[in-house]
Amino acid sequence: MRIVYFGTPDFAVAPLVALHEAGHEIVLVVTQPDKPRGRGHALQFPPVKEAALRLGIPVAQPERARNADFIGCSVRRRRSSLS
Repeated sequence: MRIVYFGTPDFAVAPLVALHEAGHEIVLVVTQPDKPRGRGHALQFPPVKEAALRLGIPVAQPERARNADFIGCSVRRRRSSLS
């Protein structure tokens, strides 16, 4: 099965890894943008992005996942890989 996975927090990592280990093809992970953290305001990746990068899965980080431009552009671009 080919999947576009949406998730950001720690608890979304386990299902992502389980899907990957089960042999499903995850063609894209959609997560929130990196955010500044700590005193130095260094950008920190969301947990799901870190896991996706470790697994070699492409990541998209739109400001708003419900944005029609993001949905139209991303889905059209990946439609051929989802078929």
